[in-house]
Amino acid sequence: MTNMYHETVLEIHLPHLTHNFKYLKSKISAETKFMAVVKAAGYGSEAAPVAKHLQSLGVDYFAVAYTSEGVELVQKGITTPILVLHPQPTHFKELVTHRLIPSLYNLYVLKEFIQFCTSEGITQYPVHLKFNTGLNRIGFSMDDIDACYGLIRNTKAVIVEGILSHLAASEDLKEKEFTLGQIKSFQTIVSKAPSLFGTIPLVHQSNTSGILNYPEAHFTMVRSGIGLYGFGNDVKFDKNLKPVTSLKSVITQINTIKKGESVGYNRAFVANKKTISATIALGHADGIGRIFGNQKGFVWIHGKKAPILGNVCMDMLMVDVTAILCSVGDEVIIFNAHHTAASVAEISGTISYELLTAISPRVKRKIINR
Repeated sequence: MTNMYHETVLEIHLPHLTHNFKYLKSKISAETKFMAVVKAAGYGSEAAPVAKHLQSLGVDYFAVAYTSEGVELVQKGITTPILVLHPQPTHFKELVTHRLIPSLYNLYVLKEFIQFCTSEGITQYPVHLKFNTGLNRIGFSMDDIDACYGLIRNTKAVIVEGILSHLAASEDLKEKEFTLGQIKSFQTIVSKAPSLFGTIPLVHQSNTSGILNYPEAHFTMVRSGIGLYGFGNDVKFDKNLKPVTSLKSVITQINTIKKGESVGYNRAFVANKKTISATIALGHADGIGRIFGNQKGFVWIHGKKAPILGNVCMDMLMVDVTAILCSVGDEVIIFNAHHTAASVAEISGTISYELLTAISPRVKRKIINR
């Protein structure tokens, strides 16, 4: 079958997104709010159409990593609140202009935001406070609680809308004791807030695996990123989810490689017998890293697995089609709902997150609505 696109394309299947959202929603109570994480271009898909679709489904909140990601969503019509998980002080003006909500994560950033709002005459600006309970990435420490809460209590510039933390190993049940410790620490932090600020409406710690494995950590809101895009970090959950994106390409040339001849840069593959190779219009500049080369990674052509030969080039890769009857122009599947990004990533020693978010903007996106 000839590829109808005759080019490399990333299909974004919105019905699969609907399915995943409804499945994850079924795991939480009707009162628990749902935050959809659409950072990194919607985990490598395309943030705006994904967010618009989720907004139409009634998602309560969005999360992005950086201010620029939130600004793009606002400019493209997203009206649902957007939390910026890692805001930088240099972008506070832009953040406030577009009514984005900052997650403030250390005393320096908190003081800077209070000072900014005060200088701008802004009062009661909603913020979320991020606490570190074991991931040790960003977040106020337990020792910062009094200082953090003291700064908030003594200013009219901001109001605490939410308190959050992040589970470090919620997908790994061997780390259950550690995760339960994180949950307990977070409960302690949250318990100190009402006497100072009144009821905090949004309390959130659970990521996708937290939603699925730790109902006691759902609090008043949960966050899901990878689960929305079809991956549950566990085969028992993956079967209930549908990967949202499919990456396809096309054969642009077929070569006969004689015994002793090589393929690609640095002669990384040398044929020990006559080999038929197919060149695919996709390379490491498109997100298929060199880690997938030298027969670690593979693609699918007419339902058969074709290992990658030699090093992945910037704009192309070559695969072994000796046992596959194919022609120039034929469709190539890198991953889809049947041959998932998780399975491709795992065999090459990486994870679905890395493969999905690496797909370059130059790869054409195609929205599939049915």
